Amino acid sequence: MGLSIRAYARHRGVTDTAVHKAIRSGRITPEPDGTVDANRADLEWDRNTDSPRQGTKQKAVTVKFPQGDVSAAGVASGSTEDSIGSGSSASQGSNSGGSNGGGGGGGGGGGGGTSLLQARTVNEVVKAQTNKVRLARLKGELVDRPQAIAHVFKLARSERDAWLNWPARVSAEMAVKLGLDPHPMHIALENAVREHLQELGDMRPRVD
Repeated sequence: MGLSIRAYARHRGVTDTAVHKAIRSGRITPEPDGTVDANRADLEWDRNTDSPRQGTKQKAVTVKFPQGDVSAAGVASGSTEDSIGSGSSASQGSNSGGSNGGGGGGGGGGGGGTSLLQARTVNEVVKAQTNKVRLARLKGELVDRPQAIAHVFKLARSERDAWLNWPARVSAEMAVKLGLDPHPMHIALENAVREHLQELGDMRPRVD
C-alpha cells in the first residue's frame, strides 16, 4: 500500500490537482487500491515530464545593466540559494558601478541618470504648481468650479422666473395707459417674453 494522493502531493511538493492530472495523463501509475508508490511515481514523473522537477538546481543567469542605471541586479532563472547568492552579488556589483558612473553621468549624461534627473525635475515642477494653486485659493483668487456653476444656474433660474412673472404684473397697467383690453395685452406680453427666454435658452455658454 502506497501513499494517498494528498500525501504524495505533499511529498512531491505539488498540489493534489497536479497529482490527479499526472495520473489521468498517464505520467504516473497508481496502485490498484488507488494509492501511489512514491519511489516508482517519482521515477515515472521525472521520466515522463519534460520540465525539470520542482526544486531542481538550475543555472543562474545574470543580466548586466548599463552603467548609471537606477537599479541593476542579477536575475536567476532558478530558485536555489546558489542562484539567489549570484543575483545578490551581481546586484551589489552593478549598484557600485552605477554609483561610480553616476558621478560621470552629471557631465556625460548617462541614460539612467538622465531619466532620474528628469523624474525629479517633473516632481519639483508639479510641487511648485500645486503650491501656486493653493496660494491663489488662499488669497481668494480662485473659486470652486462646482459651486460657481451652481451659483450661476441659480441666478439664471431666478431671472427666468422674474421674467415669466413680469407680464402679469405690468400688463394691466400698460393696457390702461394704451387704452387696450388687459387680457390680450397680458397674452401678447407673455408670448413675447417666452419667445425671448427661448432664444436665451438656446445660447450655451462654455465654462472652461
